[in-house]
Parts: sequence; structure tokens; C-alpha cells
Amino acid sequence: MTTLGTPLSPSATKVMLLGSGELGKEVLIALQRLGVETIAVDRYENAPGHQVAHRAHTIAMSDPAQLKALIERERPHLVVPEIEAIATPMLQELETAGVVRVIPTARAARLTMDREGIRRLAAETLRLPTSPYQFCDSLQELQAAIDSGIGYPCIVKPVMSSSGKGQSKIDGPDDVQKAWDYAMAGGRVSHGRIIVEGFIRFDYEITLLTVRALGANGEPETHFCDPIGHVQVAGDYVESWQPHPMSAVALQKSREIAKAITDNLGGQGLFGVELFVAGDQVWFSEVSPRPHDTGMVTMTTQWQNEFELHARAILGLPVDTTLKSPGASAVIYGGVEAQGIAFDGVDEALRVPGTELRLFGKPESFEKRRMGVALARDADVERARENAKLAASKVRPRRA
Repeated sequence: MTTLGTPLSPSATKVMLLGSGELGKEVLIALQRLGVETIAVDRYENAPGHQVAHRAHTIAMSDPAQLKALIERERPHLVVPEIEAIATPMLQELETAGVVRVIPTARAARLTMDREGIRRLAAETLRLPTSPYQFCDSLQELQAAIDSGIGYPCIVKPVMSSSGKGQSKIDGPDDVQKAWDYAMAGGRVSHGRIIVEGFIRFDYEITLLTVRALGANGEPETHFCDPIGHVQVAGDYVESWQPHPMSAVALQKSREIAKAITDNLGGQGLFGVELFVAGDQVWFSEVSPRPHDTGMVTMTTQWQNEFELHARAILGLPVDTTLKSPGASAVIYGGVEAQGIAFDGVDEALRVPGTELRLFGKPESFEKRRMGVALARDADVERARENAKLAASKVRPRRA
């Protein structure tokens, strides 16, 4: 039996989010609807989640001393990592000492915080199908990896980054230096290490949201959302839709891969499992032990969106991954470099049939920073995609 307390009282159930951007903000809202006391932590002031939590803190989450001091001061029941750049060895230390429970587990947070840990687990321990890959610590090692078997085209990514930052495709020798420099600039921390992957000729890629939640017997059960299709540009999601059509064989293989990786990571919560698909063949790409940016579409497609599923699962509550309506999402970029921008055209966007908007409230805009998302629902997925992109195009960020 799960018991939840009252916020700001001695009985409170307290949850701390490490990372409080647009995804964390929605998790905080979902938790608050269940009467949870929420603590939002981020590296910059007035992050989206800071604006809705009971308490907000600004620290360098990759600093073990700062992270430990804050957790010991707040004493949350659960710590929920929402980004990669966190001092995960300290989380493991605190979890082992019984100070806090980490979602889904401290080990899972450590393994998934960088691409090396999770790729070696998937390919070398679990023997899941992946693209060919090598890890490199220098430009010379990158060139040698390409020449010795990875070949062209290939994909280069920092071992630690988010939302496609630092990711690029190399089509030939002239692109190698540029890709290395971009990866070094795009990593979450100054790591100096990249993964280079052979290019898979896939038909499409999906996100399979996979939920580990407690069943009536108190044991973890695995639930799957309908597959989410998405378009990425330079590794960054720009639109997504649900459901994405795929063969029964490919769907079954996708679920088997997702269950294998999430069973190994363990714990409770929602995982975003990214997969490449060609016909009936499926390859593992990446996994995040938290809501996924492409999964923002579930705010209009599912009875319980990915943030509500995550909140329920980590609290030990039952979940429902049922689709409510097909739909789509499209990103709204900042377009300008400025603080405290304004948004024109919101009314025009919401006149597009079946649409909703989420403007994230980020205090600073960059040209390619995700500042909002348009959502559209329609029985026809392709029409929903058109309407989401149309609504997004009508929102015009500008300097205030």
C-alpha cells in the first residue's frame, strides 16, 4: 500500500528533481497533483521547474560536495535525475548509505549519464543489436576508428550530452575535424571523449516509452506506450507523432529490446528507449531513465502522459499507457538571442484545429533553443503532424 502525505507538513512525501527544464517542469506538476512536496534543482536561476516547485535551488549538480550538502539538507524521499551532468558516484554513495532512493536507481543513473556506459551494457553485456561503434579520446583516434572499419558515413557524439548537442554526421574525410570540434563544444562537461557509430540504413527511428511500475503483488511490471515516430535534425528532435506504424514483428522485437535494457537497469519509472528500424529489423540506439523530449506528444495523445506515468511509477502507483487519440508535436525555437522574450501569434496558433501549446518559460532564448512545443490531435496522424507544424510556425518569438 502506498501512502502519500501532505505538502509542507511533517507527513509530506518529498521528491527532488535534479534538472528542472521543460520535462522536469511537467514531472513536478504531475507530482504536485498527487500532493507531493517538490524540490526543483538546476544549474541556472528561474529554470522552468523552479517556477512551479515548492522550493527551488541553483547549484552545480556535477559538484559532489554541493549535491551531497543539498540532499542532506532537504532530505527528500526520492531523488529524480532529469539530466546527464550529475555527480552520479555521489548519488550511489548516498543511496548505499540509505540517505535517499534514486530513480530509477543510482546505478542506472550512472550508466545512462554517458553513452559509453549504456552502449557497453547494451552491446557487450546484453548482446543487443546496435550499430558498430568505437570510443575515441582524440582526433587521431577518431580518424583511425573510421579508417579501420567504421567507415563513411558515420555519426559522432560526445559521450555526455543532451538534445543532440555536439552530434553530427561525417560523410567524408573533410568533415572529421569539424565533427570533432563540434562534439568537444557540445558535451555536457569537458570530457574529451566521443563515440563514433557506423551509419545504419534504417527506415525510421522510434522512441518506445517503457514504464516499470509496481503491480498489485508489489513486483515490478513492464508497460509500453504506443511507438513514437520522430524527426531529428543534427540529433535534436524537431517533431514527433504517435502512434508510428510498424510491423508486428518489429514491434515485438522493439519491446523485447526495451524490456531487456530496462530490466537490467531496474528500479521504477519511465524510460525513453530509442530504436532504429528497417523492415522487421530493430537496433538499440539509446535509453534515458526519464521522460523523453519526443514523448511530449503524449500530452495530447495519451490518457496519462509520460510525465504522469513517471510520477505514478516512482511513487508505486498503478499506470495506464492507453492511447487517447493519435497526435503530433512540433518544436518552437527561440529564433533570437535575448532574455525575457515575448511570443506573438499565440492566438493564431491556437486557432489551428485540435491544437494546444506549451511555452516553457525559459528565462533566456537562443536561436536554436527549444522554447515551446505545439501539440495537435487528429484521427489522422499525418493531419495532426501538419497541424502541429502549422501551429508552431504561427508562434513568433521576439525581443520584448
